[in-house]
Amino acid sequence: MGRVTRENISENEGSSTRSAAPGCEKREFCGVFGIYSFSGKAVAQDIYMGLMNLQHRGQDSAGAATSDGKKLSLVRELGFVGSVLRPENLAKLSGHSGIGHVRYPTIGAGGVEDAQPFELEAGGKKFALAHNGNISNYGRVRKAMEKNGAKFGSSCDAELLLLAFADAYREKADLFSAAASMMQKVDGAYSVVMVSDDGTLIAFRDPRSIRPLCWGRTEDCIVFASESVALDIINIKLQGDLLPGEVVVAGREGVKRKVVSDKGERHCMFEYVYFSRPDSKVDGKWVYEVRHNLGRMLARAAPVKADVVVAVPDTARSAVEGYSMESGIPVAEGLIKNRYIGRTFIMPSQKKRDDAVRIKLNAVRHILEGKRVVLIDDSIVRGTTSGPIVRLVREAGAKEIHLRITCPPIISPCFYGIDLPNYKELIAAQKSLEEIRKFVGADTIYYQSVDDLVAAIGKKKGELCLGCITGDYPTGFGNDISKKIKSAGSREGVRVWEEEG
Repeated sequence: MGRVTRENISENEGSSTRSAAPGCEKREFCGVFGIYSFSGKAVAQDIYMGLMNLQHRGQDSAGAATSDGKKLSLVRELGFVGSVLRPENLAKLSGHSGIGHVRYPTIGAGGVEDAQPFELEAGGKKFALAHNGNISNYGRVRKAMEKNGAKFGSSCDAELLLLAFADAYREKADLFSAAASMMQKVDGAYSVVMVSDDGTLIAFRDPRSIRPLCWGRTEDCIVFASESVALDIINIKLQGDLLPGEVVVAGREGVKRKVVSDKGERHCMFEYVYFSRPDSKVDGKWVYEVRHNLGRMLARAAPVKADVVVAVPDTARSAVEGYSMESGIPVAEGLIKNRYIGRTFIMPSQKKRDDAVRIKLNAVRHILEGKRVVLIDDSIVRGTTSGPIVRLVREAGAKEIHLRITCPPIISPCFYGIDLPNYKELIAAQKSLEEIRKFVGADTIYYQSVDDLVAAIGKKKGELCLGCITGDYPTGFGNDISKKIKSAGSREGVRVWEEEG
């Protein structure tokens, strides 16, 4: 993607009636955790610790379910992990096997009825399920299931997964076959952890392994988690990642593994660019190293004479280091993040968006004043916070601002776990590069190319989900939805995959 230079910058035009927190245009999704102790050790505290290290993946609700080999115990509430799994609730979670979840809703209203895990009886057993991802044919499958008598108590797709699994288990009485049958019914991305009342732990991943799910093992425990940092905190050694369509069952008879539906790897590139913590290893790649490489790629592709390189906190920090090492331009913390501010803002006016950025970020004037600044951010989605951030840096006295984005332009919605449901909300789908530069107020702007992104991750292009930056989706229903939105649009306030048909 080429650079654009500054010409007669005007004030940001237009406004959006929907925006996210400053620095958080991307909506985070969910994190899952599952653990089985072969010695019968209580696991509630480990679930709590693991979820604390996954808190960045979802902050609307949290929950856990455990089994003592006879019954399930479940807690789920709105709020952060620390407020939900408080001591009196942890005391209720007895048992040697269990799962945990943190959530940001990409389907459903996000109330307590949509909090995970979900619980259901099937074939003489009770199961609790939690997942990370998004079911892209949710509306169609739900309608068909309701016609067959299924009863839904929420608008969350995790409940749909559990109902589909339960239907198959009642018929087949086999965990692997039930998972395989469920995978045939649903389209989308899902990494699932389940626990049954008899203590069996089940984990599986969608046939394209879009969402991450790693595992670790000691002599006593086997653990599954969305990111390896959840294993680190409880001293579990990372062993690897579940394969596409792989099902793992841990119980009294040990651990059994089986791939039931492999359609090839298509890992979400946004895990590396934004979602995962930099100290995580995702599908064999250290996130820190990928982001460091992204910075190096930007320095090579878009060199510029500047005095200082500054990150938009926090995700771009690793990329800034790479950019600096490649370019020789020193790094400085020109923006400081207030870590005690809540996450979500609804900002209907430009002034309120500017105010929200100033609450979240503060510019360090003596670092920026009179300087030519390379400002690096991980991505621009809606564009509604990039302008206020650039303006904040300029008002601190920056002489020039050269905006560099580690992710290519996001031109298409995501149907697999990121809340980007409408082309109209994506600035790169609506404006040219020059128009974006003028909109955000930078002197120059440069986005990472798709080829450089792929090279920085270190996987083959065909092993990654690049739907939001190429418009080519890894599942059939994803491509169908994309075409539908382009031709017919979508209803206000409704994610298109929630619609019927």
